[in-house]
Amino acid sequence: MATETEILEALRPVEDPELHRSIVDLGMVDRIVIAGPNVAVTIALTVQGCPLKAEITNRVTSAVRALPGVSEVQLDFTVMSDDQRAKVSELMRGGQTVGTERPNPFTSNRTRILAISSGKGGVGKSSITANLSIALAQMGHSVAAIDADVWGFSMPRMLGIDRPPTVIDDVLVPPEAHGVKLISMGFFAREDQPVVWRGPMLHKALNQFLTDVFWDDPDFLVIDMPPGTGDISISMAQFLPRAEVIVVTTPQAAAQKVAQRAAYMAQKVNLTVSGVIENMSWFTCDHGERYEIFGAGGGQALADTLDVPLLGRVPLIPELRAGSDDGAPIMVANPDSEASQVIQQIAKTIVVDLAPTRIYRPELKII
Repeated sequence: MATETEILEALRPVEDPELHRSIVDLGMVDRIVIAGPNVAVTIALTVQGCPLKAEITNRVTSAVRALPGVSEVQLDFTVMSDDQRAKVSELMRGGQTVGTERPNPFTSNRTRILAISSGKGGVGKSSITANLSIALAQMGHSVAAIDADVWGFSMPRMLGIDRPPTVIDDVLVPPEAHGVKLISMGFFAREDQPVVWRGPMLHKALNQFLTDVFWDDPDFLVIDMPPGTGDISISMAQFLPRAEVIVVTTPQAAAQKVAQRAAYMAQKVNLTVSGVIENMSWFTCDHGERYEIFGAGGGQALADTLDVPLLGRVPLIPELRAGSDDGAPIMVANPDSEASQVIQQIAKTIVVDLAPTRIYRPELKII
């Protein structure tokens, strides 16, 4: 017959699917009752109506049932008390108590910050952001994403996320899909609801996206920037002075000239422009012939002007568009497609060839 100590040790590797911490260390294992080969476990959820209750059930049941002498596992649920939840919130806040202002967590060298920018809308920046984030996650990196395109938020739909963040006290736990944690204005406004805000409100919202969310120290933070050079871009440069800017353009000369302005804006606020991605580079028809619908050479011309590498040329394929509309990103729906292979190579280039050689230490700045 299994002992309570053995059951606790079996449950210790089981992680809460949102917080990615042991349910034992989080204090979620509320009670264990052993009756011969039958074990009853009561789990204290962090919030009522936990969206991942079924996943917790599967993980706990599998871990306990694997023990010798256990034949049946009964799982019951309760909800954490205010004191228990406060301890979890304090853990998420890095030891700070509820109600204290949390500093920007992205000030160390732990997380690489990629700001995906464009001079104008309609160049596929958001779909590039979504699929590039997934490609980085598929390489084994922990990835977070911010949909900073407050007026044109679209990443929740693109990633197929249909539930809002979980709120534990005053900390948001971002929902996750395909290995990417996401926060977006789309979780707080309907798709058909315009966000009619002036600069100060946008500035405050973006600051909260950084400070009031449990990001858990990811390897990469990928930001879908709004098009242009307005308030949000300036605020993000202020909040994230170590961000690496990657400019997305289409091949046509007009788009390239507009994208150039976004790159120059980044340089003016002392952000590093790391590379250019050309999207919608060509279309391959059924009989294999390529058509450069939007012209050719814009991406390379922009990269040459900025003296940065052209990271890749992503073809225009219907699956890429359809996946963005249906919540089935092409990196997941068809990882062997022509576009997916290009995005995979872009991700590898960012990880390996563009790896920062400078060391960031908050007390010494960049050295």
